[in-house]
Amino acid sequence: MNTIKLNTDYLQHFVDSKELAGIYEETLRAKQTLLAKTGKGNDFLGWIDLPENLSPEIISNIKADVERLRHRARLFVVIGIGGSYLGARAVIEALQSEFAAMQPDGTYPYIVYAGHTLSEDYYSQLLQTLDSHDYAVAVISKSGTTTEPAVACRIIKAHLEKKYGAEEAAQRIIAITDAHRGALHDIAQQEGYRTYVIPDNVGGRFSVLTPVGLLPIAMAGYNIDQILQGARDMRKLCIDGDSFDNNPALLYSAIRNLLYRKGYKVEILENFVPQLKYISEWWKQLYGESEGKEGKGILPHSLSFTTDLHSMGQYVQEGERLMFETVLSVEHPHSQVEIPSDQKNLDGINYLLGKSLTEINRNAELGTILAHNDGGVPVLRILLPTIDEYLLGQLIYFFEFACGISGYTLGVNPFDQPGVEAYKKNMFRLLGKPGYTN
Repeated sequence: MNTIKLNTDYLQHFVDSKELAGIYEETLRAKQTLLAKTGKGNDFLGWIDLPENLSPEIISNIKADVERLRHRARLFVVIGIGGSYLGARAVIEALQSEFAAMQPDGTYPYIVYAGHTLSEDYYSQLLQTLDSHDYAVAVISKSGTTTEPAVACRIIKAHLEKKYGAEEAAQRIIAITDAHRGALHDIAQQEGYRTYVIPDNVGGRFSVLTPVGLLPIAMAGYNIDQILQGARDMRKLCIDGDSFDNNPALLYSAIRNLLYRKGYKVEILENFVPQLKYISEWWKQLYGESEGKEGKGILPHSLSFTTDLHSMGQYVQEGERLMFETVLSVEHPHSQVEIPSDQKNLDGINYLLGKSLTEINRNAELGTILAHNDGGVPVLRILLPTIDEYLLGQLIYFFEFACGISGYTLGVNPFDQPGVEAYKKNMFRLLGKPGYTN
């Protein structure tokens, strides 16, 4: 099977085999607790079986909606925040051209995002853009009352109705929400929107393999069947494998917790290809919300190299030794570009002639890993043979399953997020929302 792999070659000075053996039973129990659904937050474990249990009818309906809208909409607006948009954005931006917005082919809509910010300038610029293009919308929210997406929904719904009329606007809006209750559910029923359900037992940050992620990804023109197949194959590895040799999620969880107990409180997820930036953004929410509670948890951070080597590289190399690195390493890109010859060689890079940028980038990656390792930073590598739908499906499921094991090993409930409500209460009080005033 073409699969992602976890490489631990650069951990030998930081974690030894005896320590790994010592934490094995603990992480295995955490895995068993996850699968038995006997731990904290066990009512939010529907994501474990999603790749196997997702109804073929849902996939068929998603594809039908894509066909219905893709020639009517140059833009597709995804309204959501946190897990309601990050997973889809991570996959779409990993697969599409960096310059997709400037290369319209008319085959599938270009995906734009709303509901993830309260910036007035952002919405002003978005509305100006929507004035000039045909578009459709997915509104993603279990409740429909989360402030950021609710504000975006109201603004864009009004614009859509003014542009197309209420009847046509209703045909261009898809609601992804709770099956039975909530403001968005009620609005969708009243207005006659096409709807998809967010399962009750799947939390937002674990929802990328539901219509929350699959509809936008399919609307962008990507193969959701392959994403689900990758997730299914990784699920089998994660569920069947009970050793560090045959279960990368088990090994990743064990190493993270061992390093945390040794004082490495920050994990930096790094990439050397910019299209993986939003994989890191999705990963940060997944691990930050799952583990950052009760005064515990590894702080998830991310860097994009080689760009950030010229800003944060100094700190990683010689700053406080509180971090470890996990490098997303892509072995085979889709394209090849070579350095052209220049007889004058004023820039001094003729020594690179005949080398592709991939070879140069790969050596930059290896040189960075060696330097940071020598500087006292433990380094893990996640090896992706290439970037495609199948391997991204694997990567998503790998991170989700490892997160569940890691959170239980840490001793927290990985499936709640009580701290998220604190800022909302203050914001509601400051804005004078009924029931929140002094």
